[in-house]
Amino acid sequence: MVKPVRLPVAVATMALALTACGSGAQQAAAPAEPRPAVPDPIVTTYDGGVLVLDGKTLAVAEDIPLPGFNRLNPAGDAEHVMVSTSTGFQALNAVRAQLTDVQFPAPKPGHVVRNAGRTVLFSDGTGEVTSFDTAELAGGEPATEKHTAAEAHHGVAVELSNGQMVLSLGNEEDRTGIAVLDEHRHEITRNEDCPGVHGEAVAQGEAVVIGCENGALVYRDGAITKIASPTPYGRIGNQAGSEHSPVVLGDYKQDEHAELERPQQVALVNTADSSLKLVDLGTSYTFRSLGRGPAGEALVLGTDGQLHVIDPVQARVVRSIPVIGQWEEPLEWQQPRPALFVRGGTAYVTDPAKREIHAIDLASGQKTATGALPQAPNEIATPLAGH
Repeated sequence: MVKPVRLPVAVATMALALTACGSGAQQAAAPAEPRPAVPDPIVTTYDGGVLVLDGKTLAVAEDIPLPGFNRLNPAGDAEHVMVSTSTGFQALNAVRAQLTDVQFPAPKPGHVVRNAGRTVLFSDGTGEVTSFDTAELAGGEPATEKHTAAEAHHGVAVELSNGQMVLSLGNEEDRTGIAVLDEHRHEITRNEDCPGVHGEAVAQGEAVVIGCENGALVYRDGAITKIASPTPYGRIGNQAGSEHSPVVLGDYKQDEHAELERPQQVALVNTADSSLKLVDLGTSYTFRSLGRGPAGEALVLGTDGQLHVIDPVQARVVRSIPVIGQWEEPLEWQQPRPALFVRGGTAYVTDPAKREIHAIDLASGQKTATGALPQAPNEIATPLAGH
């Protein structure tokens, strides 16, 4: 069976340039000069817009007005980030510091997942999954493949290198587990012992971890394994994976009835031995606090203002790097709070209260740059390929 391919909505047309003959021909206008490239760009959102920063100096290269609450994710290539707007996903060329015309309409745009050279978008409003070859973004609107979940829900999909897809199961009321589909989108296997499915991460060996309210599900080598939490309610909702480690870092909440739990433990899900360990930080953190270093080390930005470095195998904090002052998580999740984003050997930390962003060299623990921002930053992302 041939894998279905959806052609781009807009097919680029090539204009044939003709050289005019005779004295009556008008000379064609010279093409506009391309915008200068932004070195190693960083993108942050603020209330009503997007800032593109020079990755070396952290100076603002471009301020792009964009109404509403917008979210950011790396697209997976060396130039683009995906902006989740009120109407769908839109590609922003960070190197050129401009929004592109490449848009993917999606009611309630949700997770953006990058793996094996593919970018996968999930629409919470329809359950539609849109996937494409990440490299095609450089040429404009890519050819897409689509699949729709049985019911709309706040979900996620991960496409693997063999063409299989891990897809969350649920509806507007409940999320219950995952199904694995083959390259023709026929179901291979499923597991519905995962209440409150949320988030994903890909670990070494392309093991996929999905968070649950009672632990996690791991899909690896054709089988789904349930890893139970060590507490009756143990919610893993946001995770960070690394191709250099079989261990996935996750947040960990234990109070099912809390209006806003401020957790002080993180979860380490080992996909190699199906174990789950908790690490005490001695400080709280938020869903924008998780990252991974270049060697697979786990990183957590605490409300104590420090970047805590965890050895994922030993399951212990091995270093804490002071970055900003103490802070407190706001009650509303959309409100700005310090955020961590890691690219290569550099960790970027935002400080909305001071309208600043810092770059930290993870090898030395030294702060290498600080940038002043015109607005309080909220989300942060960068292009990733090449780093």
